[in-house]
Amino acid sequence: MNDSMEEAIVYAKKYLEDILSFFGLNTDVYATSDDEVIQLNVPSTHLNGFLIGQRGENMRSLQYLVSNALKSNNFEHNRVNVDIADYKRQRADRLASTVEDWVKQIKQSGEPMELRPMNAADRRVVHKVAGEAGLSTESVGEGRDRHVVIKPASED
Repeated sequence: MNDSMEEAIVYAKKYLEDILSFFGLNTDVYATSDDEVIQLNVPSTHLNGFLIGQRGENMRSLQYLVSNALKSNNFEHNRVNVDIADYKRQRADRLASTVEDWVKQIKQSGEPMELRPMNAADRRVVHKVAGEAGLSTESVGEGRDRHVVIKPASED
């Protein structure tokens, strides 16, 4: 069992760089870890659109490939987050500012707000931002319908 996070990061970084080189992109992937997750950031290049894909599909596929390669090589650390040209980070920042607007509405109206279904990463952003603003949140629904309900702070 390869259990050092450092070894897993080095492996994941090289693996992703090798995949990118198939597309003629010789670039240095910035690799770190955060909370047991290997973070791989590909800098901005002329291939951004292709590597990100429709709504991030290609990016998720790259993430899946790297994670599976780690698993099949018996790395204990095999959770991976691939971001290309800060696409995910900028998206999370945009979502966070939208959530701040929703928080204001909920605080004024006192009414809970049911959000549209969103992926786990987006739901985490909502929980974090609303929680920091003192509101309570809950994920409800299954699979593709899973979504967050933001509720006004409970009056104790």
